[in-house]
Amino acid sequence: MSGFKPFGKRLTATLATLATLCGLATLVSPTPALAKKASVGGLYNVSLAGFTIGRASLALVLQGNAYSAKVGLEPAGIGTLFSTGKGSATASGWLVGDKVVPSKYQMASRAADIDFYVALTQGSGHIRSFDVAPQFRPNKERIEVTNKHRRNAMDPLSAALMPVSVGKSGLSEQACKRTLPIFDGWTRFDIKLSFKEIKDVSGHGYNGPVVVCSARWTPVAGHRPSKDSVKQLTQAKMETWLAPAGREDVLIPYRISVETETGELVLEASKLNIEGASSDRAEN
Repeated sequence: MSGFKPFGKRLTATLATLATLCGLATLVSPTPALAKKASVGGLYNVSLAGFTIGRASLALVLQGNAYSAKVGLEPAGIGTLFSTGKGSATASGWLVGDKVVPSKYQMASRAADIDFYVALTQGSGHIRSFDVAPQFRPNKERIEVTNKHRRNAMDPLSAALMPVSVGKSGLSEQACKRTLPIFDGWTRFDIKLSFKEIKDVSGHGYNGPVVVCSARWTPVAGHRPSKDSVKQLTQAKMETWLAPAGREDVLIPYRISVETETGELVLEASKLNIEGASSDRAEN
C-alpha cells in the first residue's frame, strides 16, 4: 500500500483535483427555474484498487444565481490504517448565463502531520489573489506559475459547476464538451472532458441513465515535467458519470474514476438528497 502515501499527504487537495476531473460538486444549469432556493447533498465512498480508503461528503446551496458548495473527506476502511488526515473545501460565486464566476475558495486539511491551506479570491473569471501553505521548495525544473496562468482560471470546486445551455438536455453529449482551466493554489492545469456514452445504472441513491465523460489532465504550470506522478497522471484513464437530479438541466456526479499506479481510484455516490426541485428519481 505504498501508493496510498501521496493520497494521505494531500487528502483534501486530492479530492479537489478529482472534483475538477469529474465534477464532484453538483452540475447546474442557470435557468430562471433555479431562482428559488435549492440544495443538494451527497455521500460518497472512496476506494483504491477495490479497497475502501475514505468517505466524502457534498453540500451545495443555490439561491437565485448564487451558489455555495462544500466538500469534505476523511479516511475510512483500510484508509484509517495509513492516514489520520482529513479536511474540507468551500467555494462560492455566481452563475452568469452559461458561465461560472467564482468569488471565494478555501481548502484546509491536515495529513501526515502537515497542515495544508489554500485561500483564493476571484473575480471576472480570474484568480485575483491567493494564499497557500506550505509553498513549493525552489526547483529550477518547476514551471513557474505567472499572472498569465491565473487569468481565465478558477478554483477546483467551482470548476465542477458545469452549466448546460438553456434548451438543451443536460443528459446528452453536450454536458461533456468543455475544457476546465484550474488553479488549485499550487498548480495550473486543464481538464478536458469528452463524451463517451450514455448508460443505465441502479442503486447508490439513483436509478436511471447517466452520461459518461472521459477526462484528460494536462499540466500547464507549477509542475515538474520529469516527475513520475506528472507523467502518470497525464496518461491516466479518467471518467465521470453524471446523473440527473430530478430534472434534465441539473446533473450531479454518480461516479468518478482515475487510473493510478496502485489501481483504480473511485469516488461513487452512496446517498443523494435533493431539495427544492423535482427529485422523483433521487432516493434518500
